[in-house]
Amino acid sequence: MKTLLISQFLLLLGLVLPLTNSKAISHENFHRKLGSAANSPCPLNIDLIQKLITQNDIPLPLLDIATKCQYVLQGIRLLRSDYLRTTGLFSLSPDVLDACWVSYVNLVDRFIPRFDIKSKCGLKTNFMSQTCKNITTKSDFETLVSGDELQQMKGSCDQSLKKNSGCNSCVDRLSRVRTSYFRVSNDGNVSDCNGYPFIYAAAFSNRFGPTDMGTAKCLFLLDFSPSNKKSGDPKPVMWGIVTGSFYGFIGALVVVWFLWIWNKKWKRKNKENLAQIEEVSSGEMEISGRISTSSIKFSFEEIQKATRNFARENIIGMGGYGNVYKGMLQDGSEVALKRFKNCSAAGDQVFAHEVEVIASVRHVNLVSLRGYCIATVYKGDHRRILACELVQNGSLYDHLFQPKFKKLSWSIRQKIALGVARGLAYLHHGVQPAIIHRDIKVSNVLLDEAFEAKLADFGLAKFTPEGQTHVSTRVAGTLGYAAPEYALYGQISQKIDVYSFGVVLLELLSGKKAVIEFNDENRPLLLSDWAWSQVREGRVLDVIDECMPELGPPEVMEKYALVAVLASHPVVNARPSMDQIVKILENDIPIPTIPDRPLLL
Repeated sequence: MKTLLISQFLLLLGLVLPLTNSKAISHENFHRKLGSAANSPCPLNIDLIQKLITQNDIPLPLLDIATKCQYVLQGIRLLRSDYLRTTGLFSLSPDVLDACWVSYVNLVDRFIPRFDIKSKCGLKTNFMSQTCKNITTKSDFETLVSGDELQQMKGSCDQSLKKNSGCNSCVDRLSRVRTSYFRVSNDGNVSDCNGYPFIYAAAFSNRFGPTDMGTAKCLFLLDFSPSNKKSGDPKPVMWGIVTGSFYGFIGALVVVWFLWIWNKKWKRKNKENLAQIEEVSSGEMEISGRISTSSIKFSFEEIQKATRNFARENIIGMGGYGNVYKGMLQDGSEVALKRFKNCSAAGDQVFAHEVEVIASVRHVNLVSLRGYCIATVYKGDHRRILACELVQNGSLYDHLFQPKFKKLSWSIRQKIALGVARGLAYLHHGVQPAIIHRDIKVSNVLLDEAFEAKLADFGLAKFTPEGQTHVSTRVAGTLGYAAPEYALYGQISQKIDVYSFGVVLLELLSGKKAVIEFNDENRPLLLSDWAWSQVREGRVLDVIDECMPELGPPEVMEKYALVAVLASHPVVNARPSMDQIVKILENDIPIPTIPDRPLLL
């Protein structure tokens, strides 16, 4: 847990990125800008960010671009919320933009220089002055949003948000407000309509304000946990390294001893829990509230009421694990409820452990967990249910293959591709232990109103130590998406997710399904094989959907197609990691040579 908190905090340093193009800013131009902006000082409390950084004497990590962009955006939202709280204004006036720009450049020059946020993150230079729906003041927001909704926002958010229960309740309410009042088409990141409910809530709905640690972590996904080391310590660097290593070693021994003791107690406690569950008498029902987890525990009666006793018309999805129902909780928030079939009390320990891991995983491109329910019903009917964020705009499968949906433009497809890649890279490289999804497909890629991709069902994954590969007796993949080594031998590694991502990317680019057709011998023609044939013959752009309404630059579309073919290569070692894929898609990094495919495969 301590390692996780430190890792989350290290990401905070990504906040100190420039808010404009910082390519090769000369000292002369920098000081000239500083002088010109002196007459219009920046009204944002940028010292707030600097103070939070200097409080924590932690080395700067090597952050990927996706993480940098996410923390830049959330950092801006926090500063705007602090500005709104003190002035009642959402946006900055154009005459102070340069001053704020220069202040950020001055700050970032000490930490992460030469990061071009304009090209890397797509933010426009007038991002902080452009209004959303002509809202410039607090009263404008309160005029647009109904009084009842404002009261419900305050009821859900006016509490400490350090606990997951309070945070989830507040975030769900704000998501409903965003869907109802701030649903806008993609404006090229000129304004920040999606952030307005969170900016307002942190400023006025929550009594603690945006700079409170719980509020910042919940509403802006920022962890401001300070370290115990005082700033300004004059100890030499080498001495700090030596002493830090020594105390780190001692601390590790203490942690290992503590975890050993805790593990024994945890196992003994859960054995008692299982024994108690099995003692439930006929006609009674027991809700397990004893398994330790940080997520919300719902009673079975609450789930029944939310789904109207699992009414058929509330079914929004079906899968091998069971059905997914749309539900309305008591606080008015909508959720997706996954009911697992063929459950037994013996598996509750594993399920509770997975819930613990899922609850701690939060990323803009991953569907978030609301809570869970474990129940034993009459005649031994055992139930396990997950309550997840409800994503309203359907799945990628719907938008690609359902006739009622419009064809996606290149800019939207590119945004979706990057979102899925970032979410999957976070599962592989951003959490410990790494999460291997094992069933990535277009129906598991959900889209919100702004076409931000959210990867679902990673809660069904198995958690393995980093680098571990083993043989499993159960293959969870889907035909056309499963990597050969997984489909044939059950071998599991992060590379099986890379293969599935490559197939999803090919579907997104071509508009064709993972299995194109079956021949006369009932053998499938796989999309990955067809795409490879196009690349091998020098017709890379033939992979791109010819019915796409708005195409992108040919060289960019070609790069995405080559990445998809490389990721879906049948040879494990030929595939890049998801972290490498994100870097290739976001930068001008050359694509590795795609090796030939074995003829037998």
